[in-house]
Amino acid sequence: MFYFVGTPIGNLKDFTFRAKEVLESVDEIACEDTRHSITLLNAYNIKKPLFSYHKFNERQEGEKIIEKLKMGKNIALITDAGMPVISDPGNILVKMLIENNLEYTVIPGPSALINALILSGLDATRFCFLGFLPEKKKDRVELLEKYKNLDMTLIFYCSPHDIKKDIEIVYEVFGNRVAVAVKEITKLHEKVEIFNLESGLTNEVKGEYVLVVEGGKVVNENLSLTEKEHIELYLSRGYDKKEALKMVAKERGVPKSTLYKYTIKD
Repeated sequence: MFYFVGTPIGNLKDFTFRAKEVLESVDEIACEDTRHSITLLNAYNIKKPLFSYHKFNERQEGEKIIEKLKMGKNIALITDAGMPVISDPGNILVKMLIENNLEYTVIPGPSALINALILSGLDATRFCFLGFLPEKKKDRVELLEKYKNLDMTLIFYCSPHDIKKDIEIVYEVFGNRVAVAVKEITKLHEKVEIFNLESGLTNEVKGEYVLVVEGGKVVNENLSLTEKEHIELYLSRGYDKKEALKMVAKERGVPKSTLYKYTIKD
């Protein structure tokens, strides 16, 4: 069995009983950085063989993991913080496990994007996670253009040396919106800063960030039609005159009575 195990994103006390139990039971633990993971494992007195599994050796180590699993070994993957696969190594491995029909599961744990969304106070009904933006400006703009009109909250991961330029490029593409920068989540100096993209951050830039940005406004293309064309559109879709008037009045934000004249034939 293979386990994707969530680990604390800051506070070591956020480690779950089940995660500890699983890591104590497996034969080996794959770590994004063994030097980093040893702090957590030592804190819970977990003594298991460790090996490195990161974005530069995912395919190579993945093949070794597959062979070990076929031999009957139980292995777990942990990353430096949070859930494997989510902006961390592991996605390639999931596909390899599926291709080889091998059993795997997820041991839930903290996720910075969910914590940040809740802390932001922005609409959490629907959201879109975009992770880290690409390095090249052209690629960053191209990606953001696809999502600028999405009517839901957008969430980004940002490193401390990229947060300012990330905000600048998001403002350049999206225009001025409410945004929230959340840093050091679950740690002693956790900080939430609400600001406008145009203004940027005012607090000292330090620590890993999650940037949460207000969603775009839905553009109703029907509003580019004349009132008569708008009504005829709904009539062509099978609505009767009463229903069509009701729909058009709602979309245009006007009383139905102001639209009756457009249904009178010349």
